[in-house]
Amino acid sequence: MPGARLYDFVMASAAAMLQRTRLPSKGHLLGHFLMDSFNPDDVVIRSGHFIGGKYVEGSGHGARRIDVARPSDGMVYASVPVADADMVHRAVENAWQAFRTSGWARMAPRERAKILRRFADLVEADASALGRLEALGSTRPIAQAVSWDVPFTAEGIRFYAEFADKLGGDVAATDHDHLGMTIAEPYGVIGAIAPWNFPLVMASWKIAPALAAGNAVVLKPSEMTPFSVLRLAELAMQAGVPAGIFNVIQGDGQTTGDELVRHPKISKVTFTGSTRTGAAIMAACATSGTKPVTLELGGKSPQIVFADAPRLDDVARRIAGAITGNAGQVCVAGSRLLVERSLAEPLAERIGSIFAELKPGATWAAGTTLSPIISEPQAARIESIVGRTLHAGATLRHGGKRADMGGASAGAFYTPTLLTDVTAQSEAVREEVFGPVLTLQTFDTEEEALALAQHPEYGLAAGVHTADLGRALRFVRGLEAGTVWVNRYGRTSDFVIPTGGYKRSGIGKDLGRQAYEANLRFKSVLIDLRQ
Repeated sequence: MPGARLYDFVMASAAAMLQRTRLPSKGHLLGHFLMDSFNPDDVVIRSGHFIGGKYVEGSGHGARRIDVARPSDGMVYASVPVADADMVHRAVENAWQAFRTSGWARMAPRERAKILRRFADLVEADASALGRLEALGSTRPIAQAVSWDVPFTAEGIRFYAEFADKLGGDVAATDHDHLGMTIAEPYGVIGAIAPWNFPLVMASWKIAPALAAGNAVVLKPSEMTPFSVLRLAELAMQAGVPAGIFNVIQGDGQTTGDELVRHPKISKVTFTGSTRTGAAIMAACATSGTKPVTLELGGKSPQIVFADAPRLDDVARRIAGAITGNAGQVCVAGSRLLVERSLAEPLAERIGSIFAELKPGATWAAGTTLSPIISEPQAARIESIVGRTLHAGATLRHGGKRADMGGASAGAFYTPTLLTDVTAQSEAVREEVFGPVLTLQTFDTEEEALALAQHPEYGLAAGVHTADLGRALRFVRGLEAGTVWVNRYGRTSDFVIPTGGYKRSGIGKDLGRQAYEANLRFKSVLIDLRQ
């Protein structure tokens, strides 16, 4: 959306969120936190692992470390230790002992809920510090980190706190001489691996339902965005979550992540990230104890626009926002635009004009409306996919190059890109780009639109834009996707609606009641009353 409209959207979103949460007063937040720039060099960083309520450095003097760079300018600003097998074992064993001895799992559910609500309150009260940590090292602009990411994280924790004393077991229908029951119990220690694109929010999706169900958690954040989640762990401790119930370990996937998912005392694994990594995690879990997994993986989500779609300008803004939000670095990004032929040209023109209004900039700058790409290798990958797609015959309607930052930044910024004259075999249509790249294909009939929408590999999300309710429902039923949005694109703050994919886009659900129940195992009990 144009810069002015994006500003209005952010302001409206923050105001709406304030009506539902207990952040500082609206005037204070919008006047001070929301739009202020900050100096990245002023942010204090705490490094290391967080185990048993304390910061812990590497396993020894020669422990390997990973440099952490800021996406906005490419500057290395910190490093983190890589947890080896010994450190992973220490974190998991600490969590297991806390699960067994701290009383967290046996606590009255209402008391556990009170602690989690206090945790959510502390997250909100820490919005300024958390927002700056999030913006500093991730792709999240400060305005969005404070107005959306932090409140959304807090509300998610509150949502799952309310499940703690409302879902348990059931009494089964048995004959008169027997009593049958199912008893819900926590797994024990949950191994969680969170991605880099929304560090706080994605971490909260893992930890909130697990903690509410009475589990302990060992979380590995992405090595590219490791620091805001450490602050989250500190706040959990301050709220009263026992030491060891929420541990954080740092490291890469090949060493730390692999050791975590294979550890024999990890009872369940939850992961958000690429399809390839998800498959590797699933294989590791199968060979190390057949532990259950929740996997939210890649997507190549279609947006289907019919000629009767109401308010074309609104549709264009919706579509543009779905591929430029976080610079397209979103698993549910609406990256495949399918348009009824008569509407293709006017819609393409409108989307191109919206793309042109976006302002790339550092995540700590107040006016930034287009995020940086997470790293130089990822930006190079986006360039390569677009280049090969153009070489194969596609037409470049907008973008297709690095954003010109005037030499002011060494960060990787990529212009929002629109490609036409593509086919189902085009690389930019087939592969998850994870950048602000939108492809446009046309159709003439519903049947053709549905066939184009089905991706051979992915089925994470889809959008349908039409005034015809019957058509919308036909597509809701016909699309192979875990989430279908109609005349909108993207979730609201209604945590009750789960998210997760079909096909190679994942297994299981985040959010909703389903995510809470996925952190419980159910024991069947049958009592003979005739004895």
